[in-house]
Amino acid sequence: MDRSRAFVASLSGTSLEYYDFAVYGTASALVFPQLFFPGNDPVTGLLLAFTTFAVGYVSRPVGGFVFGRLGDTVGRKRVLVITLLLIGLATLLIGLLPSYATIGVSAPIVLVLLRFAQGVGVGGEWGSAVLLSGEFGDPRRRGFWSSAAQIGPPAGNLLANGVFAVLAAALTSDQLLAWGWRVAFLLSAVLVAFGLWIRLRLEDTPVFRALQASGSTPAHPIGEVVRTQPRALVAVILSRLGPDVAYSLLTVYVLTYATRAAGFSRAEVLSAVLIGSALQLGLVPAFGALSDRWNRRALSVVAVLGAGVWVFVLFPTISSRSFALLVLGVVVGLVLHAAAYGPQAAFITEQFSPRLRATGSSLGYTVAGVVGGALAPLLLTQFQASFGWTAAASYVAVACVLSAVGLAIGRDHDPREDEELAAAMTAEPSVSPAPAAGAGEPSP
Repeated sequence: MDRSRAFVASLSGTSLEYYDFAVYGTASALVFPQLFFPGNDPVTGLLLAFTTFAVGYVSRPVGGFVFGRLGDTVGRKRVLVITLLLIGLATLLIGLLPSYATIGVSAPIVLVLLRFAQGVGVGGEWGSAVLLSGEFGDPRRRGFWSSAAQIGPPAGNLLANGVFAVLAAALTSDQLLAWGWRVAFLLSAVLVAFGLWIRLRLEDTPVFRALQASGSTPAHPIGEVVRTQPRALVAVILSRLGPDVAYSLLTVYVLTYATRAAGFSRAEVLSAVLIGSALQLGLVPAFGALSDRWNRRALSVVAVLGAGVWVFVLFPTISSRSFALLVLGVVVGLVLHAAAYGPQAAFITEQFSPRLRATGSSLGYTVAGVVGGALAPLLLTQFQASFGWTAAASYVAVACVLSAVGLAIGRDHDPREDEELAAAMTAEPSVSPAPAAGAGEPSP
């Protein structure tokens, strides 16, 4: 029961937080340039809107540093309650924020600050959310159990784009700009209340409780990760780049490119993203489970390299101005992303020893987000405007190759770490077990 409840808590809470994060990304592409960054040049307005989008990624390492270490020192559950409250409040305030026409330059300034708070919450959320489900589950099936948190981004993105699709279909463009977009942000209050109800009913993970009982929780986890497990940290950072950049292209930048360059309506592009995101809900845990049977790193390498090739097909399918080909391009891209993303949570947490998992996972995840997802919409916009779509596609492909390198230098799954920890805690709860040999370093 605890195992299933932890899976639901990780899935639901992360989905709600990524709804908040994704609804901002959609608004950045569709309405924020006109409301908060008005000007004569639409490309400049778009770049400014995507800059505030990037702030949410730049601030993620702050959340990773602050809440990642807390996940290893005070517990996974406490961190998850705090981060959910933080991002929910920030999203609610964005929905109430007056536009540039009402309060002038204060509007974009406050928008950036609230986006920063969103990023801190998401950056602190992920590491503990992955461990919540992964450490309750069977360590030999960690690919599946850890995928609960990985379902959050497509679920949140599906919900966010679904809300905007309904609003775009039901309202005129003027109504959407005037007040409709606020509905998507204000819904966050209801969703956060549900997420808190789920998370407050859980106790902390068995692994953390065992570490806490033995007194073996780390005093300075950030320094310890950097000092003792640098290779693991580099492997995690690199492994995240390709999926992050590809996801930004397929769910954020595509909204702009397909409407402006190919003439699709907002509703058509949102529909394509919705279809792909809906498929990911089932594919992410499926690929996570497959990685428990097939080598996790090999599966991920095939997926990221496939995404790096597919991006050169995606842009021509969009430029064809065929709705069917638009859907095909986005859906295949998101299927490949699911194949890389489903096993990713397990791969990342397995790079670090149990006592440093929250810190190491959070640091690697959030630092990669800065150089990956944060810059992706900006660079894609600039590359496409200056050099054409081949430059934008090449940028995504290079990120995917770097991810393959990161996966190659990582280590394979060793479930004995959790099993030996549990056995040692049961036999001698007052004795701190030594970390498994080679923790944080690749297997031979």
